Amino acid sequence: MKQRLTTGIIAGVLFLGFCMLGGPWYHGLVLLMALIGYYEFVKMTGVMPFSGVALIGYAGVFAIVFPWEMFWEARPLSLFQVIWIVMLVLMTASVVTKNKVPVNTVAMLFLGVLYIGIGFYYIAESRHLHHGLFWTFLLLGSIWASDAGAYFVGKLIGKNKLWPSISPNKTIEGALGGIVIAIVTSVIFALVSDGLLSWQRAIVIGIACAVVGQMGDLIQSAYKRVYNIKDSGSLLPGHGGILDRCDSWIVVFPFVHILMLLPY
Repeated sequence: MKQRLTTGIIAGVLFLGFCMLGGPWYHGLVLLMALIGYYEFVKMTGVMPFSGVALIGYAGVFAIVFPWEMFWEARPLSLFQVIWIVMLVLMTASVVTKNKVPVNTVAMLFLGVLYIGIGFYYIAESRHLHHGLFWTFLLLGSIWASDAGAYFVGKLIGKNKLWPSISPNKTIEGALGGIVIAIVTSVIFALVSDGLLSWQRAIVIGIACAVVGQMGDLIQSAYKRVYNIKDSGSLLPGHGGILDRCDSWIVVFPFVHILMLLPY
């Protein structure tokens, strides 16, 4: 726990510092995290991390997350176009290699491009919104509050397992505690927002951060259980890899944007 807290505090301060800087500094950090996350994903699937087919995936993640608008008036290709091209190139790799790169491997690598690329794209884009620092801190704060609430409430009063076949330590009581703490955190943000965020919308965002965030955690746990690994990587001592630390972020940020929960 001591190592976990130390790593969490250092990484958290570093990330929040870049977030406050914003602009290319923050977006560059998020892009680096996305590429490291895809490296972890490729490695977990058993594909050589720097094989030709993996490099196609890195290129796809880079194209999705890179801040094109900072250097050009608009993105050279839309997200939809990038996704389709990556899919086509990956499927072509299966044909060119005469199925030495099987279609199931191609499918997993493409899934990783979508899962990681789009997730980190919205993490970066949230900061570029009007009042983007507030919205980013709101989502991160609610996610972290949910994680902490679920952990400590589960430790204190957790008795009923939430999903033992996927994550044996999580409890229903902990999950509910995480939702309550996330709602409280989001409402506090509303109270200090000077009218930017209503308490009603804050409750919805808090619920979304907790429920979708916990699902993101379970998704990552399910994936690791299939491949019989404990952590996605070892970059963050006590936490694992980038995907272990950001498993909730990369589903919550797209979710709140796609459902237009942020009042921008």
